[in-house]
Amino acid sequence: MGKMQTNLGLLTICVFLSMSCFGQKDDNSKKLGKVSKLFSTEDVLEVQMAYSNRDLKKLTNDSTYINLNLTYRDDLDTLRGLPVRVRARGNFRRKNCYFSPVKLKIKKEDAKRTVFKGNKELKLVFPCLKESNNNDNVIKELLAYKLYEVISPYHFKTRLLDFTLTEPKGKKLQEHKIKAFFIEDMDELEDRFGAKEMKRNVHPLQQDSLYSIRNSMFQYMIGNTDFSTGYQHNQKLLFLNGYSIPIPYDFDMSGLCDVSYAVVSQIEGVELPLESVTDRLYRGFRRTDATMYSIRNEFLESQSRMMEIVENHKDYFENANEFEKCKKYLLEFFNVMANSDKFKSQILDKARTK
Repeated sequence: MGKMQTNLGLLTICVFLSMSCFGQKDDNSKKLGKVSKLFSTEDVLEVQMAYSNRDLKKLTNDSTYINLNLTYRDDLDTLRGLPVRVRARGNFRRKNCYFSPVKLKIKKEDAKRTVFKGNKELKLVFPCLKESNNNDNVIKELLAYKLYEVISPYHFKTRLLDFTLTEPKGKKLQEHKIKAFFIEDMDELEDRFGAKEMKRNVHPLQQDSLYSIRNSMFQYMIGNTDFSTGYQHNQKLLFLNGYSIPIPYDFDMSGLCDVSYAVVSQIEGVELPLESVTDRLYRGFRRTDATMYSIRNEFLESQSRMMEIVENHKDYFENANEFEKCKKYLLEFFNVMANSDKFKSQILDKARTK
């Protein structure tokens, strides 16, 4: 374990020079690999599609796609069309949501000379239900991805969308104007780092200790227990230089998002002592005190940058109360991190040993 930490420590020093591991994402991108044009800006992308949610769920599966057209507004303010193949994805959301998440496939030839160049596959995240605050729920989940960019260079890139879905309803057409976002495919993330995805399960104590702790403290920060690094539930493992690095995704069940359909996780049948998804419980594993306190300090040093990211997304919220609730929830986490007694009782003492 010490050798693994030393090697990754040297890698981090080489990559970030004198910076801490919490570098800004633009700097990370330049040094650790090329980011495609689609994910190289924070500008909101306007996207339009037309399909039936019911048919999408009924006619597609993991291997069956339907052909559709995606329309987007380019840098010249011109609407352009792009042929794509689409399927519904996600087990829970596919069964319980009105708007099923989507996976897109794009032919290399079609993506040439477009903002989608370099992206063969993409995930597309929507609100789950047609309800109040549904767009704010999307922004909160997007924020989770953006905050993790501060914590680790090994993360999924995202792009916020103003999405219009035109859906046939009998003889009429219904138009849904919603917030959504793209998530880059794992293949693109692998290419950025010259790494490979690790398919087999690896116990968290055998994963890189620093990135494992960062991941676990991040999950505690957003109040998420709907993950397992050991079973790769809402987690991917990146194999780099002989070590496995966890990469989290899917945060809609977190306390930060606090969506109406969220339930306390019961992964592998384990019942957690939580009454609500907004209750926090540290699910990471015990490491040396020195390592745990070191990562604690990194989070505290990152607080201003993280809260700046939250503030930068304020105008995307439709309900000001949802924004304030989101901000308050994160500040509660930093209060725990800043208080030595709370850090010990809520994180160190709760850390798992097996």
